[in-house]
Amino acid sequence: MGRLIEGQWVEDAYRYDEQGRFQREESRFRAWIEPNSTFAAEPDRYHLYVSLACPWAHRVLIARKLKGLESAVGLSVVHPLMRNQGWELRDDFPGATGDPILGARYLREIYTAAEPQATTRVSVPVLWDQQRRTVVNNESRELLRMFNHALAPIAEHDIDLAPPDRIEEVDATIDAIYEPINNGVYRCGFATTQAAYDEAAEGLFSALEQWDEVLGKRRYLCGDRLTEADICLYTTLIRFDAVYAVHFKCSQRPIREHPHLYGYLRELYQMPAFRETTDWAHIRHHYYLSHPFLNPTGIIARMPDLGLDRPHGREGLSAK
Repeated sequence: MGRLIEGQWVEDAYRYDEQGRFQREESRFRAWIEPNSTFAAEPDRYHLYVSLACPWAHRVLIARKLKGLESAVGLSVVHPLMRNQGWELRDDFPGATGDPILGARYLREIYTAAEPQATTRVSVPVLWDQQRRTVVNNESRELLRMFNHALAPIAEHDIDLAPPDRIEEVDATIDAIYEPINNGVYRCGFATTQAAYDEAAEGLFSALEQWDEVLGKRRYLCGDRLTEADICLYTTLIRFDAVYAVHFKCSQRPIREHPHLYGYLRELYQMPAFRETTDWAHIRHHYYLSHPFLNPTGIIARMPDLGLDRPHGREGLSAK
């Protein structure tokens, strides 16, 4: 693990508050693609750097596929193992690509190419502008919205994951699941005190129970159609039983024992854009091998039978 400080790589641990709670840092690059701006929607201009293991990057990969942007936005995939030098752009693991754009060995070189004196945690996803040779944005939620709306003019598929009549509900739902669930699994796994862990676990499983109840009455989080909110929940749920339940001590109750969440997860996984961007080798190698402070022996726990191809039975649910 590490970070850039004034353009120099420094080995550094995650940040915590005085009570041992994990503190996630804000993203550094926050520009937007929009009409008549510095960053316009143009095919073959942007290049996306991701980890197939990372739930935040996975959000954008799903949107890229759902929107039909694979031919318009290039892709580089980091190696799943992340240690003291941060994410590496090596191609010696199936699915990892190296870097055909800048020839970088480390992801931090993409950051310093954009800002030589950058002080930031080096994270994925990262969207690179080949025309201006800079990073546009490295905040997953904003990139998800940009791929959905801003890049729609160059997308092959006419699907809106945050339509005007539901955009407020979509945003409110993403807000509601972020802290207790998306970030909650990390707050459990990276907690350094029992109190911090117990607090995070209580919030996590209370939220899962709440949304399990909601999904017993409606097909998707915001009604009868798929939205960005579903993408944001999926990338945590799909990793839950296979990784978080063991590695992050999210062990109180697996997703398979939440009947409506489990059916919902199966339905999403059976959609090509979700299944084809879910890489179990990258996910499991990354988590179990990249955190020696949690798993010093580097043993990869056995994969449970998730039963994701079983019928989901959600076709008859109402929109409300």
